[in-house]
Amino acid sequence: MDINKFCIAGINYKKAEAEKRGAFAVNQNQYATILANAPSIGLEEVFVLSTCNRTEIYGITENTDELIQLLCNETTGDAESFYQSAYIKKGEEAIEHIFNVGAGLDSQILGDYEIIGQIKTAAKFSKQHGFLGAHYERLINSVLQASKLIKNQTSLSSGTVSVAFAAVQYIREHIKDIRNKKILLLGVGKIGSNTCKNIIDYLGTKNITLINRSPEKAIELANELGIKAAGFEMLDSEMDAADIVLVATNAESPVVTVEHINSKPKLIIDLSIPFNVEEKVAALSNVTLVNVDDLSSLKDATLKKREAEVPKAKAIIVDVMREFLEWNDMRKHLHLLKDLKVKLKELQSYPGVVDMQTPEMIDLKIQRVINEAAGKIRKAETKGCQYINAINDFICTA
Repeated sequence: MDINKFCIAGINYKKAEAEKRGAFAVNQNQYATILANAPSIGLEEVFVLSTCNRTEIYGITENTDELIQLLCNETTGDAESFYQSAYIKKGEEAIEHIFNVGAGLDSQILGDYEIIGQIKTAAKFSKQHGFLGAHYERLINSVLQASKLIKNQTSLSSGTVSVAFAAVQYIREHIKDIRNKKILLLGVGKIGSNTCKNIIDYLGTKNITLINRSPEKAIELANELGIKAAGFEMLDSEMDAADIVLVATNAESPVVTVEHINSKPKLIIDLSIPFNVEEKVAALSNVTLVNVDDLSSLKDATLKKREAEVPKAKAIIVDVMREFLEWNDMRKHLHLLKDLKVKLKELQSYPGVVDMQTPEMIDLKIQRVINEAAGKIRKAETKGCQYINAINDFICTA
């Protein structure tokens, strides 16, 4: 990988409101189309990370405009709007960025550990479609490694703070007599499932009904947790009955509209990006509508403890990132080192070069010479000289 050509273009919660981020959200079908179109502009390695907090496209290219256009061609947002809020990073700056994202250092809620699963999913999808090569995969694995070390060696992700948990915190702080309130949860993907489990664990109620477009998933989760599931055709009646509605769907347009709302007071929490609750719902006098940006503004003692762990996390990133950069640097000389190994194998048959040594001793010596040559090449970038020096070293120390 040519580090200088590694690029990222993205928008996130820091400069773009949730509504604008929603215009650039990428679902799986759009992701597949982006990858299918990548070769037409000469891109061989690409992956897209799209969450409620960000949409980022990564690629090996000298032209980030091509990355942005590739993304915008498949979303409802346009390139001009994207540039207004975009950040563009290249080389080591871009690599450091993805390490920070993977660690939760760049998340809307500091230390949110859900992001690493989203990176895994995005990278896996790209690899399945042939757009994640060996160098890129090694980078992703290094990001996962750093994230795991940070998880195990710091308290950056300690406590229960995430968008899913923030929704539960909001309900606990604003709704009384929760056990007598009927809760409707739309969407049982990762965020929906986590939210549902948090409601049961922290609010102590199972007065929950699940609805999902794929009913078998709702039924499976409902059976696991001992709650109810309903078919999507029951949405209107379940909306009428609900006191609290949580929307964690992944639709391209709102699934909850003003037509779904009766006169009963309701709290509606929209965890979706793009928003899956119609904007007009917020104007209804009997409805309190909360979205992911509202939830992410919640601060508590847990987050203050996490902030103290940031220097430790950054130190881990520095170490793992340095290892990746050294590995990547040496890959540039792989062909030379392979050729050197072949040459040393040939020399071992010359009279007097390795007399009285066992095959195991010879192999160890060859590997030592190659390792030393690799280190010298990395420091001095003198490939030809080190090649000759390695051969001399092998012969003269026989």
